[in-house]
Amino acid sequence: MAEEFNTESMLDMFLYESGQLLEKLEGIILEKQDADCFDDSDINEIFRVMHTIKGSSGVLMYENITKVTHKLEDVFYYLRESHPDDVPHTELVEKVLAVSDFVTGELDKLKSGDTPDGDEHQLVEDLDEFLGRLKGEISKQGIQMPQANKHEEPKQFYITPVAGDDSHFYRISIHYRSDTQMSNIRAYSATYALKEIAEDLLYTPDDILSNEASGDVILAEGFHMLLQTKSNKEEVIGLIDSSEAEEINFDELTKMEYGKALGEFGREDAVTIDLGDEKKPEEKEKKKDKPAPGDYVVKTKEAGKGKTLAKNQPKQQSIISVNVEKMDALMDLIGELVIAEAVVLQNPDLKVPGLELSNFQKASGQLAKITTELQEVIMSMRMMPLTTVFQKMKRIVFDVSRKLDKDIELEVIGENTEVDKNIIEHITDPLMHLVRNSVDHGIEENAEDRTSLGKPAKGKITLEAKNEGGKVYISVKDDGKGLNKEKLYQKAMDKGLIDNKLISEFTDKEIFRFITLPGFSTKEEVTEYSGRGVGMDVVVKNIQSIGGRLDIESVEFEGSEMTLIIPLTLAIINGIVVQVGNSPFVIETASIKEFVRVDEDSLIHEPSGEEYIVLRGECYPFIRLNERYDLPDSINKIEEGIVVVLEHEGSQVCVLIDKLLQEQEIVVKPIPPYVKKVKGLSGCTQLGDGSIALILDIAGLLIQDGERR
Repeated sequence: MAEEFNTESMLDMFLYESGQLLEKLEGIILEKQDADCFDDSDINEIFRVMHTIKGSSGVLMYENITKVTHKLEDVFYYLRESHPDDVPHTELVEKVLAVSDFVTGELDKLKSGDTPDGDEHQLVEDLDEFLGRLKGEISKQGIQMPQANKHEEPKQFYITPVAGDDSHFYRISIHYRSDTQMSNIRAYSATYALKEIAEDLLYTPDDILSNEASGDVILAEGFHMLLQTKSNKEEVIGLIDSSEAEEINFDELTKMEYGKALGEFGREDAVTIDLGDEKKPEEKEKKKDKPAPGDYVVKTKEAGKGKTLAKNQPKQQSIISVNVEKMDALMDLIGELVIAEAVVLQNPDLKVPGLELSNFQKASGQLAKITTELQEVIMSMRMMPLTTVFQKMKRIVFDVSRKLDKDIELEVIGENTEVDKNIIEHITDPLMHLVRNSVDHGIEENAEDRTSLGKPAKGKITLEAKNEGGKVYISVKDDGKGLNKEKLYQKAMDKGLIDNKLISEFTDKEIFRFITLPGFSTKEEVTEYSGRGVGMDVVVKNIQSIGGRLDIESVEFEGSEMTLIIPLTLAIINGIVVQVGNSPFVIETASIKEFVRVDEDSLIHEPSGEEYIVLRGECYPFIRLNERYDLPDSINKIEEGIVVVLEHEGSQVCVLIDKLLQEQEIVVKPIPPYVKKVKGLSGCTQLGDGSIALILDIAGLLIQDGERR
């Protein structure tokens, strides 16, 4: 079926546009989930979304998607045409989300290279049953039943023209850019947009949905329409999507010219159409407003520049879709450029005494400036708002709260905060788990438990994101029952997850972090969402893998707040290059608390071999990197070296280094897979002299023999 056609490029566009439409659909649904009903604009928008996906999937012959979307389109067709009262809103929301889930699942199969073979029959039957009840309600209310929404793709949307005195006649020709994908679907979108205002609409080619080859004809010859409408030029132009158009020719015709043009569109029987009294062409010309026909043209000024409509129309932004793999490749090349710049500027040949380097310094300064700006531009291109991720969280709260029979509202703050795309891919699952935990663990099971504490019966979860100090903070806060320190301590003791220490020996944050230990769960019974003792430990590992951390705050009976603190990007970091023996290491600047020099008297030696340093009355774990990684020719006496105090998730550790080398931007490279993973190292980079420096992983240094030091 679909495999008989060369549809690879069409499929890419279908997946992209359908994904965008489904995100928009879920946004509308979740925004109005607690309302009494959908308003007219929402109904029209949902109808358009379903209609577009139905048409596109029909072209590619994905019949199950076409059937499901057409059936939901039927539902909103009757809602739009009849405006019935007493529509079961919550049930309607569930039906729309069920269709959205089904289509999303089929799109995921297509992305994986599989066949979209989902069984749509039960979903179609459910929608049929709901539509039958809806029609019965329409009839009961005495509303005239609209004409059935038949799934037919006619050659033309032809409406018999009955022209009035205020009717206008236009010839519109759209020429798309040569690299436009699925031009026939874009042409169909133009006809669909104009159909809403059309008294008469014809177009050629007339088989844009039934014939895939029509896309090639459109690219070669353009897409041409004849339109009769009561709308003026500006209104018509505003309905046509010009984002992929290279040129749009827009001419206003007289009734006589329009009648003649009908023959060009295959309407030889146009003589039977009553066009009313025709005025002489010269009279028509006198009434025309300037500019003359053809002045409304979308033209490309220069390659890569945005298009504008003539007659002082506002400039439109030109946006193109780029494969993310190309973006990743460009980011890698810029990383190599940063390394090459360091190699040039730190070349040992430049250190020869007596060299005059003033011109070189000017040129190198300009190179550094351009490299930095180029890096900032590509980083901004990779930055994406958290809107889509937060929308998924809205869906999770909606689904889980209904299954657990809890009344919960979700407040979203800072959804436009931008993060590197690779970061978003790493935080979606951890954030989803935190939100589920807030719904399941955080909010009380019974509304009476809340009201007895003076809290509103309806629970509240706040999802907030913000940028601060080069980091992104994403917090999930609930006003539920909070964490019980005694219960957490006892559960950890019973499971043998901690040493035999008194509860007074732990800080509140250390006790709260017990929930991140593997195998820990406060649920007595295993449910669909919790109780298995896995989840929070995976959250922490995923966040630590991208250089982030989890911060937990809680007050019993008042609520809890889980905060993800993550870097803006993974590709390039600011780091301090240090040396131990003959080996360079890189420490991320944000992890360094201070550099100090200490003497032997500050050291504490444990019988087990562990060492600690006492600084200003505080005791910190102490690590000699030369011993940890067996590095010869390094400093052994602590007085001769430098102690670096590092901090991670509220814990500190001190490491001994030989000397500081420099501060610079570091391009993070993964450690090759053939190298055995070493605890305490997160990656590597190439320095200006060509040597390889290992990047220290502070979280790994804090963990020894499976336990946090």
